[in-house]
Amino acid sequence: MTLSEWFIFFLAVQVIHFLGTWKLYVKAGRKAWEAGVPVYNAIVLMKIINRPWWWVILLFIPVINVIMLPVIWVETIRSFGKNTTTDTILVIVTLGFYIYYVNYMLDVKHIEDRDLKPKTGTGEWISSILFAVVAATLVHTYFMQPYTIPTGSLERTLLVGDFLFVSKFHYGARTPMTAVSFPMVHDTIPLVNTKSYNSDIQYPYFRLPGFQKIKRNDIVVFSWPVDTVNAFQQWGDGKYHYKPIDKKSNYVKRCVGVPGDSLSVVNGYVYINGKQTELPDRAEIQFSYSGETKGSSFNSQNLYDRYRIKPNNRNEFDYNNQRFFAKGLTKEAASKFKNHPNVASIQRNITAKGVKTAGAFPSKGKTNWNYDNFGAIYIPEAGKTVKIDLESFYLYKRIIEVYEGSEMGIHNKLSVNGTQVLLNGNPIDTYTFKQDYYWMMGDNRHNSEDSRAWGYVPENHVVGKPVFIWMSWDTDAKGLFNKIRWERLFTTVGGSGKPVSYFYYFLIALIGYIVFSKYRKRKKSA
Repeated sequence: MTLSEWFIFFLAVQVIHFLGTWKLYVKAGRKAWEAGVPVYNAIVLMKIINRPWWWVILLFIPVINVIMLPVIWVETIRSFGKNTTTDTILVIVTLGFYIYYVNYMLDVKHIEDRDLKPKTGTGEWISSILFAVVAATLVHTYFMQPYTIPTGSLERTLLVGDFLFVSKFHYGARTPMTAVSFPMVHDTIPLVNTKSYNSDIQYPYFRLPGFQKIKRNDIVVFSWPVDTVNAFQQWGDGKYHYKPIDKKSNYVKRCVGVPGDSLSVVNGYVYINGKQTELPDRAEIQFSYSGETKGSSFNSQNLYDRYRIKPNNRNEFDYNNQRFFAKGLTKEAASKFKNHPNVASIQRNITAKGVKTAGAFPSKGKTNWNYDNFGAIYIPEAGKTVKIDLESFYLYKRIIEVYEGSEMGIHNKLSVNGTQVLLNGNPIDTYTFKQDYYWMMGDNRHNSEDSRAWGYVPENHVVGKPVFIWMSWDTDAKGLFNKIRWERLFTTVGGSGKPVSYFYYFLIALIGYIVFSKYRKRKKSA
């Protein structure tokens, strides 16, 4: 929606509110006109329903406001004596329009100093749930979000089965863009497996100030850019769904290139401005390896424990032909595996420079890049201008048409007429970027779908920074106790050196709090 459309929508809401409540304002000892003044009418309403003024702020916070509206409807009718379960259900089911019936058809009296405790068990139950959802949604949306690692693209740093807390405030929380959405879930409502949002009403993009910028080699959670195509099929209903930015699937990768960098990949290693990057000491690059065996079989558990090789998990051991293919080996693990008595030879799998791989970004154009030898490319920076010609056309086409076009409510069409590049039919030879972009890659170079496949990640797709592992679950381990990776519980994602678990410190603090609470309660009772 454009700003003018939002303004009209806001005025329409004010008119609906005025028509449905002005008589109730009068019965509460206020003036009728006070029900029609934007913002001020909400402040007055808080006084009428005997609630704090700061509730008005919650009405202007995206997603939170959608949850708060039913709360305000219920509180309004209760302030005029409508406390039954039927009243509560009617005002919610009718989306607040039951208030019109109370306003015009019933002779009600305002209860000035009403008891804020619900009159029925059902009412108390509903109120408790609503306020719990408001609090949890506020934390989930603007401060900290739980996240699970589903793939091994960042193995060694983050493992499959790690449960993380992702900070929204490090890079600045992105306010929700989808106005109508089921709280506390992403794109799908659990159990019923249906879409959790309505994309018709969209807020403009806005990000709260953060206290740090994305640095090179930071691990970042972001909305998957190419999860927005109209042909994306989901939810098993046979239909195609458009996914707004904030409802795209969340990905986690390492940011290997920041705005303004010149990036290339040489034999699987990232180079920035011609210099090979150095990863943090907790990060380990992995590649796929192949070689020859001596015909003897391998012990599967030994392969996993010593080398982190999982047979039959995209790793193949052909004992008849004495060949093997293993994914996700670090340089150190490969050196150890080379000395295995059943290994005759081993070599790292690298696609040579100049051999084009189908699916490598950009999918069209005259580049001869692959996932191991890629670029060089420029990572766009907001406010910077680049040359646009036939050579760079496909590098920036999606940026201009989608990220700075349709997703911003702008119609951009990039085309070519002979040797001339056209933007919306007008010749151009340069373009100035409106936002920053990033290049995201996995440490497991041959087991990661990342920017090498789909290109740049816009700043407005950034979700947050993983900061804490609170649980880690190894599905391949045997036995309930062994499935929990105890050494990873309550460890930080960032930092240097071997991760330190703070789980036992947490247990000590928790036990201390419980003992102190019981002591204080017993002392108070005495």
